[in-house]
Amino acid sequence: MINEPRRPADTHREPDALGVLAAFLTAAREAVIAKATGVTEDQGRTPGVDSGTSLYGLIQHLAAAETYWFEVVLLGTDRPVDLGMDVPATATGPDLIADYQTAAARSDANIAAAGDPLALSTGTKQPPRTLQWIVAHMIQETARHAGHADILRENIDGTTGHKLRP
Repeated sequence: MINEPRRPADTHREPDALGVLAAFLTAAREAVIAKATGVTEDQGRTPGVDSGTSLYGLIQHLAAAETYWFEVVLLGTDRPVDLGMDVPATATGPDLIADYQTAAARSDANIAAAGDPLALSTGTKQPPRTLQWIVAHMIQETARHAGHADILRENIDGTTGHKLRP
């Protein structure tokens, strides 16, 4: 099983809706990271499907999505965000994973700072959204890409499920 700070199965212990949502988002993030960990640079960069999607491309995209939704949309931060999956030649897998973890940590801090699931976003790139809507959207986005990562990793080396970490 993946070593997660809080597993979705344990969310019944969370005292509030935002805690439940955050636990599911954390688990989805960890699933994506686990799938991209332990592959070679070539394996992580090589598209596994006709659309051109690669494990490292997914990681890069999700890091940008965290920034977009929890900084640009939620807080109204004015910064360009590239949601593409074309990984620069200079980026390494460990760097991409670290960037994703950093973006996720910033997102978690922004969630905690907002505190109220009904807090409205202040950015102008989207209509006003509640914090709970943004977190739920990111759970959906991350979980969908975790499924993509499952398929990509299985095609690389046959690894399936959560067998990547002790």
